[in-house]
Amino acid sequence: MAAIAHTHNAAATPGFAGRLMAAIQHMQENRARRVIYRQTVRELNALTNRDLADLGISRAMIAGLAREAAWGK
Repeated sequence: MAAIAHTHNAAATPGFAGRLMAAIQHMQENRARRVIYRQTVRELNALTNRDLADLGISRAMIAGLAREAAWGK
């Protein structure tokens, strides 16, 4: 997931600055995952029931599929 790729190893920076950088990075990753989740839900909800059936997806599966897209299994 390119949006969540680490560009800096905050654990290598000692002390408070390292912990702060790690916390900020964690928040950014969570925000990116929430964006992916919401986008997936929005796109799947926009499909008709027939389109979803063609894909083998029921409306009840949308939240789980979006969760898997954002956070994996």
